[in-house]
Amino acid sequence: MKTGKLSNITNRWKQWAENMEIEAAAIYLAYHDPRVSLPARIVAVCVVAYALSPIDLIPDFIPVLGYLDDLILIPLGVKLALSLIPAAIMDEHRVTARASRADHKPFRAGAILVVIIWIAVAVWLFRLIR
Repeated sequence: MKTGKLSNITNRWKQWAENMEIEAAAIYLAYHDPRVSLPARIVAVCVVAYALSPIDLIPDFIPVLGYLDDLILIPLGVKLALSLIPAAIMDEHRVTARASRADHKPFRAGAILVVIIWIAVAVWLFRLIR
């Protein structure tokens, strides 16, 4: 593969990742919007918590599977949230998300949610084995 093609592919992946980050931030902002329905809010908070969490359900050091959850679960969650939140509301919040992109901080609630899931799975497995 030529260096130019590889660079082009790399740039497209970087752009895709940036867009996912902006979408996650916009969904987070939409979560706080009173015009958004309760089911959309529930999906939104779950998607944002997982997307911004520093901890994954499947750790990244596990070959292939570690990155598949990021490549599959986050885009599917974003798509589901976007289908539940009105487009006009999302457009408003995308503008705000792009403007505040530089102020990105880790989402601790997402890490807590993932840790709770891991603990629940561990307890379930322990009971299953016992």
